[in-house]
Amino acid sequence: MSGPQAPVDVLSHLPTWYRSAARDLPWRRAEFHEQFGAWGVLVSEFMLQQTPVARVVPHLEAWLARWPTPTAMASATAAEVVHQWANLGYPRRALWLYRAAVEITARHGGIVPRDVDALLALSGIGDYTARAVAVFAYGDRHPVVDTNTRRVLARALQERAQPAPPSRRDLELMDSVLPESVADAAEFNAAIMELGATVCTARAPRCEVCPLAGGCAWLAAGRPDTGDERRRQAAYEGSDRQARGSVLRLLRDRSPAAVPLDLVLPDWPDPRQRDRAIDSLIADGLAEADGTALSLPR
Repeated sequence: MSGPQAPVDVLSHLPTWYRSAARDLPWRRAEFHEQFGAWGVLVSEFMLQQTPVARVVPHLEAWLARWPTPTAMASATAAEVVHQWANLGYPRRALWLYRAAVEITARHGGIVPRDVDALLALSGIGDYTARAVAVFAYGDRHPVVDTNTRRVLARALQERAQPAPPSRRDLELMDSVLPESVADAAEFNAAIMELGATVCTARAPRCEVCPLAGGCAWLAAGRPDTGDERRRQAAYEGSDRQARGSVLRLLRDRSPAAVPLDLVLPDWPDPRQRDRAIDSLIADGLAEADGTALSLPR
């Protein structure tokens, strides 16, 4: 009987599978990179955080049509940026992206930096986004680890139904299985993410069509329930997030005019929750109040 496969061998079918199965997404097209370069990749990565691809695509196209470069966006106002973000959710991302555009313009002459440390120094950019830009925009060799990547690695190599909480070990593990070739590593990063997004999904993995089925440790063990340590997000309905979203939607609809404070969701079922939402939007820089009215940041 042969012994267990090496991690690299288990994952070796990924690139071939990816070339035939990858979705046709705007940020994967050559013409997208020719037109928008690393800025287009950076905007797409900001939008894709915790937001489904189908919702992102039309917003991304509209955003880049309006602000095709960091310098173009840096000349906008915060109110214009928050308004353009529309219903993508987690609107602080819009302000972070705006601040990053200002920083790129001021520090890097309007060119998105290639160096991971320089990317990490920009507003709103963490380990994943910095490495994603360096890899998918510039083609450099770095491990890129998102939720989908972590789930594939957990199942294929660690016999776990769901990954453990994020840690620096995730980058180390991904780096250990990356091909040495720079070009191959970029494709491998994209392939493992795509597999997690479309086949090795969290709730209904399609093991019958998975290119890793022959060597997957979790499948070989009978797909055991090994528990799920992921942090659960509270339900949206009735939450403070819903209240924040409702206030922000009202401000976008009325922009550039301000809304008298007594007309901001006067019928909201929980007035204290509404007030918390208003206070938190002001604290996050997503709204401004002058004592009598509320508006998008000016």
